[in-house]
Amino acid sequence: MYDFAVVGVGPAGARFARRAAERGYDVVAFEQGELGKPLACSGHVSLDVWDYVPESRDSGARQNSERSGGVPEDARDDLFQNEIRGARFHLGGADSEAYPFYEDEAISNAVDRVQLDKVLADAARDAGADVREQHTVTEVSEFNDRVELTVRGPDETFDVTAKMVAGSDGPRSRVRDALGLPEPDEFLHGALAFDPEPDHEAFVDVHLTVPEFFAWRIPRGEGGVEYGLAAAPGEDVPGLFDAFVEDYGVDIEHRCSGIIPIGPPDIVTSTRGFLLGDAAGQTKPFTGGGILYGMTAADCAAREIDPDRPTTLTAYEDAWRDELGRDIQLGHLVRKGYSAPQPIQRAGMRLFEGEIGVHMDQPTSLFSAEQLRALLR
Repeated sequence: MYDFAVVGVGPAGARFARRAAERGYDVVAFEQGELGKPLACSGHVSLDVWDYVPESRDSGARQNSERSGGVPEDARDDLFQNEIRGARFHLGGADSEAYPFYEDEAISNAVDRVQLDKVLADAARDAGADVREQHTVTEVSEFNDRVELTVRGPDETFDVTAKMVAGSDGPRSRVRDALGLPEPDEFLHGALAFDPEPDHEAFVDVHLTVPEFFAWRIPRGEGGVEYGLAAAPGEDVPGLFDAFVEDYGVDIEHRCSGIIPIGPPDIVTSTRGFLLGDAAGQTKPFTGGGILYGMTAADCAAREIDPDRPTTLTAYEDAWRDELGRDIQLGHLVRKGYSAPQPIQRAGMRLFEGEIGVHMDQPTSLFSAEQLRALLR
């Protein structure tokens, strides 16, 4: 019997598998396809992502790198695409007036999103977790003393027994349904595509022209340019996306789409199971991104949950909400600004444009001393 069975090996699942294995637990993790594919989310991340990447994939070293100048070259070679120093906000199309927000140094990076999943999964393997690609969990049954999974592999279907199951299998989580846990509050529909022309510009473009959300353009160095858009249910996302890309006058390729969960439910744990990442709605309400939030929650789970003591699931619920709850709550307020009347939006842009001191994953940093100093400057 395994201590933990992890379903889904994206960033949250891989991070939990790694941390739990490092604590001496027997962990098996299943990914239904190839790691990182199909691509369904953006590769624009804060610099904090490097704290989750091992120093050397070859040696299996597990010390975290420092944020400033401490990212090892081998990790950058695998993942890094471009350095971002700020964002230009638009209330109209490609040629509309831009309101720039920036810092003098990099505030985020564009990374190879597919390769990130592979690097994080390799770190879990190095720590001792049994990570299996091309394995689909088709059934999950929960009992008072165990969970049982039916797994379809490339050559056979088999059963797995574990003390607990971690559901990190995305917004339409099969584990969540099997455990009878509630869905996130809302699901947005997102679309992505890429212009292969290299672009090393240091600014992303954000367009507040989509009902209840926004569209974006992210330069990804030699990886080209990422164009994306997300909107509330019921909107014509394909039509909105076509109009957005046509406005920029580019030819796109590798078009894909996905579901973005917004708003975690009141409970993400059951008797012998728990949710992580998109399955738990652990995303930023104001951008839809969930890489850092999901891995933060994974660290909380690995630290708090003892598979022999199901009552520790409550400690996980408390821990991840303590870590992320305030930023998620404030993120909902930030998102409301996307739907404000244009005169109010324009006044807000003019008030805050220029140099900033805000962390892209932490809207609470709007009230930080660093941001106050930036406003005074």
